[in-house]
Amino acid sequence: MADLPKTPLLDTVDTPQDLRKLAPAQLRQLADELRAETISAVGTTGGHLGSGLGVVELTVAIHYVFNTPDDRLIWDVGHQCYPHKILTGRRDRIRTIRQGGGLSGFTKRSESEYDPFGAAHSSTSISAALGFATANKLKGAPGKAIAVIGDGAMSAGMAYEAMNNAEAAGNRLVVILNDNDMSIAPPVGGLSAYLARLISSSEYMGLRSLARRVTQKVSRRLTAAAGKAEEFARGMATGGTLFEELGFYYVGPIDGHNLEHLIPVLENVRDAEQGPILVHVVTKKGKGYAPAENAADKYHGVQKFDVITGAQAKAPPGPPAYTKVFADALLAEAERDSTVCAITAAMPSGTGLDKFQTMFPERTFDVGIAEQHAVTFAAGLAAQGMRPFCAIYSTFLQRAYDQVVHDVAIQNLPVRFAIDRAGLVGADGATHAGSFDVTYLASLPNFVVMAAADEVELVHMTHTAALHDSGPIALRYPRGNGIGLELPKVPERLEIGKGRVVREGKKVAILSLGTRLAEALKAADTLDAKGLSTTVADLRFAKPLDEDLIRRLLTTHEVAVTIEEGAIGGLGAHVLTLASDTGLVDAGLKLRTMRLPDVFQDQDKPEKQYDEAGLNAAHIVDTVLKALRYNEAELADGVRA
Repeated sequence: MADLPKTPLLDTVDTPQDLRKLAPAQLRQLADELRAETISAVGTTGGHLGSGLGVVELTVAIHYVFNTPDDRLIWDVGHQCYPHKILTGRRDRIRTIRQGGGLSGFTKRSESEYDPFGAAHSSTSISAALGFATANKLKGAPGKAIAVIGDGAMSAGMAYEAMNNAEAAGNRLVVILNDNDMSIAPPVGGLSAYLARLISSSEYMGLRSLARRVTQKVSRRLTAAAGKAEEFARGMATGGTLFEELGFYYVGPIDGHNLEHLIPVLENVRDAEQGPILVHVVTKKGKGYAPAENAADKYHGVQKFDVITGAQAKAPPGPPAYTKVFADALLAEAERDSTVCAITAAMPSGTGLDKFQTMFPERTFDVGIAEQHAVTFAAGLAAQGMRPFCAIYSTFLQRAYDQVVHDVAIQNLPVRFAIDRAGLVGADGATHAGSFDVTYLASLPNFVVMAAADEVELVHMTHTAALHDSGPIALRYPRGNGIGLELPKVPERLEIGKGRVVREGKKVAILSLGTRLAEALKAADTLDAKGLSTTVADLRFAKPLDEDLIRRLLTTHEVAVTIEEGAIGGLGAHVLTLASDTGLVDAGLKLRTMRLPDVFQDQDKPEKQYDEAGLNAAHIVDTVLKALRYNEAELADGVRA
């Protein structure tokens, strides 16, 4: 007799409370349905896929065993949280993920009570979970804190700083190490599962605690000897000695896709009186979806794709991405100069350095998720005569600001910072926007800060940075593609602190920094059509400013507008300071600054984000007209034009 089709279970689960009503034997089916729903949703929207597929069973097991949201579940980074969102009341919105007005691609406190801590940057989960656990301890409140952190995120020092302080939290803190790269674990199977269940059991923990109390009554020497013997034996069997040294009770490794192994271990951990506890689970990124399992990147981040074939939607052909332009320009510099080297913090493909690594492996350094180390390492290289390029996303360079100040700027070392993802970044939203780098770098003595207006300028700036040996220098460029200009065969070395006028006019001056130049030129067309002759300048440098050019433009035009893809405190603030220091403000100068608004903007298409930010051509025109106190009717009548 043929098996009857199974009744779908995912349709019955809206929250973890519903999940906990299921029998353990039903969880395998639920996990399979959850995986299929995740694949279907990401196929529709694009986004992070492989990491979420790798934690489907783990997500089910955690919500089944622990009393979320009272027990606080904190996902490190958060790009693996799509299955979690489906199980926590957001399935009906999962196909809005990373879209304008939709769900965030990461955990977000304002989105759900099941997201107790927002993420998107790596290695923060243990510190945050320790804070939750300690707060409960101080208040005498129930509830555990569970941090899920990947083996890659464990490469950052912050994770170990947190673990080194975690012992006082006791059994209120559980850390689950999701090892999906086999970088720590030996092969797992029935024996390791048995050992994990054994050493996490109350009987074993109770016996261990009793043995400690007995030996403490006998002598310190016997206590130390017994502790070392047990640690050695458990370390040989499980490989957890490092975590034991940091004060954690180690359990694992166990198969993170085997619910029959996961559930009893997590139940033991939940009920344990000892702690903090680290549970080491081994998973496979992209698990259960062949195209992801077979892909080199395990479909970490994908475009919309065909669920049946796995084929991703291809963007229409167009100009090369800024990241590629930088990568090719840096390769050319390295071919000319053997002292040029490149550093990435676990983002070789994202920054384009994978190509550099193939060509110059001995001059490429992937330091893992360790931006602080990356910057100081680059400083050491520079101090010894190398020409290091530290290629880091703007949002991630924030993590190393102390090193930028103390180890690079104060010592005036010629580290080159290639700042990718400058400005707004679209679907990744506020956590990944490069909004602040001009503000936090241009305020530092000794720094040179450049912003490329287009792909040709990026080639010139890469060359300029390579040859700049008198101090630190940064070049910033956005996510996305260039505007289609032909790249120069021979790069130009730019004069430091000198901008360029790309269009001459008489009445209005637009001072642009970065890729808003294209919008500035569109605005100039509109203003010229209204009878307002407009100059457009590409300043190129936020620091040092081209003071001669700026003074000329401010004193020969009736109104001037600065525009940039950064937060307050950047180019506009520096130009205003120059105008104030030189007395131009007292001369009745009409100067307006346009910049990103003082908010964290949610995800959307980049063009919509910039429209929302008020940084498109129409906004420039409106700013000029308001500064001149013109209106459209007057212009139409030619009253003031």
